[in-house]
Amino acid sequence: MPIRSTPGTASVASPQGGNQGGKLFAPSAARNLDALCDLLIQIAPAQGRALEIASGTGQHVVGYAACLPGLIWQPTEVEQARRASIDAYVAETDLSNIRTALTLDATAPGWGKRLAGQDLIMLSNLLHLISASEAKTLITEAAKAMAAGGRLVIYGPFMRADELTSDGDAAFHAALRAHDPEIGYKDDFDTLDWLQDAGLDIVNLIEMPANNLALIAEKSSG
Repeated sequence: MPIRSTPGTASVASPQGGNQGGKLFAPSAARNLDALCDLLIQIAPAQGRALEIASGTGQHVVGYAACLPGLIWQPTEVEQARRASIDAYVAETDLSNIRTALTLDATAPGWGKRLAGQDLIMLSNLLHLISASEAKTLITEAAKAMAAGGRLVIYGPFMRADELTSDGDAAFHAALRAHDPEIGYKDDFDTLDWLQDAGLDIVNLIEMPANNLALIAEKSSG
């Protein structure tokens, strides 16, 4: 995906512990990991292949792999520094169900068939940092990558019925749009439409901590 810069109000990743091994640390990833693990334990398949889009620092994928040991996790990132961080986090664990981080531009067409057969695809905190066109492409390709019966989870901040529902969300959305008019919060109903347009069935929409949402869709096995 285009490596877009973000305003200072967006969460950032910084070197950890002198950056030995290339590890980066994102405070937001640390804050929401437990809630996301709890969510995945409830709705994810018990086994199979799992793809994380835009894995960031790697903090999430090691948590997911620990709480869902029956899934083989493939982390992905477009930035080399973040791929190095992911692999550094994995190297510190004894987990055997995480593959080496893969280079992936998830907003570019064509990757879905290449990575076909995924039983779970996880995406967190990205849609508000890309354009609507890029988000639609990402969802379309994710649908192609999913196995029959596979699930797609999209987590992050959203507008609700085209409304921003907190002062903090309004301020963050405004800062994003001022920095780059193509990005900003996506509407929950629009995103559900994009999922359905990609041929996916809506399973649930779950309220998450800090005024976030988790949108869960499934690929029909029929």
